[in-house]
Amino acid sequence: MEYRLLGRSGLKVSALSFGAATFGGGNEFFRAWGETQVDEARRMVDLCLDAGVNLFDVANGYSDGLAEEILGKALKGKRHQTLISTKAFFPMGAGPNDVGSSRLHLLEQCDASLKRLGTDHIDIYHMHGFDALTPVEETLDTLNTLVHQGKVRYIACSNFSGWHLMKSLAVSARHGWARYVAHQVYYSLVGREYEWELMPLGLDQGVAGLVWSPLGWGRLTGKIRRGRPLPEVSRLHKTAESGPPVADEHLYRVVDALDEVAKETGKSVPQIALNWLLQRPSVSSVIVGARTEEQLKQNLEAANWNLTAEQVAKLDAASEVTPIYPYWHQRIVKQRNPPPV
Repeated sequence: MEYRLLGRSGLKVSALSFGAATFGGGNEFFRAWGETQVDEARRMVDLCLDAGVNLFDVANGYSDGLAEEILGKALKGKRHQTLISTKAFFPMGAGPNDVGSSRLHLLEQCDASLKRLGTDHIDIYHMHGFDALTPVEETLDTLNTLVHQGKVRYIACSNFSGWHLMKSLAVSARHGWARYVAHQVYYSLVGREYEWELMPLGLDQGVAGLVWSPLGWGRLTGKIRRGRPLPEVSRLHKTAESGPPVADEHLYRVVDALDEVAKETGKSVPQIALNWLLQRPSVSSVIVGARTEEQLKQNLEAANWNLTAEQVAKLDAASEVTPIYPYWHQRIVKQRNPPPV
């Protein structure tokens, strides 16, 4: 397994990391992702450790905290070998202060996550979304306090826009506070908007990309093709409307290219889609999940080899879309605004 620096920090993370959103199945939405319980979670953790994975990602809101509990139990006795990433922001109750990135909410949720995970510190603590009502200074001061208390090692964000992230970095620099070293983002062969602004920002400012849903919200499993109904077992039956939209024809064009590369390499469609991401600029780690141990084994085999430049170009061409304004306009003079990839 390759280990990469996490942005402008000294922390090294495995190129593939494990996402525990499939743990628990505590409500209907997350049952569509998976219902992994403690015993199977332990086996999955062992498979990851054997493959060299050192980063395990979860969130307080996954199955209303149950995913954190199961991950904590699965990592018992192995915590020294691992890095834990968790998140806060989404609602954790019905009260007016049970959501967001306020000082009150973050202090409560950090302590609750530590308890559920059975650990005394969180290695990477993400803001799971941007809170437009809480001053950025309040959020970052609180996170800086958690770092100085030893409860959090590094801070990161997720699902921010470019100005959200840049403003946050500027505030941290102004006050000498801990800064976001990573940005957990949606990025896949059927969702390349990350490249338009967030990737150049990350490269310029030393903010690593941690990729969530690298298989396009379950669309790049190799089971979805022209003229075929959705497979009987697919989270898309229940979660398609809540995930990133993808036009059918665009998806089929990408899958056609993946099929061609699969024939050339002998690798599976998901392995190729994951490996393509591992070669993108700014990406420190690609988060893979799995409903079953066999799926996990297959996903872990996406590392330790590389697509050829010609194969990458084929996938790039099939997945390219015209960017929205102002990004298409900036590309008019490419010698002054070169694309990051």
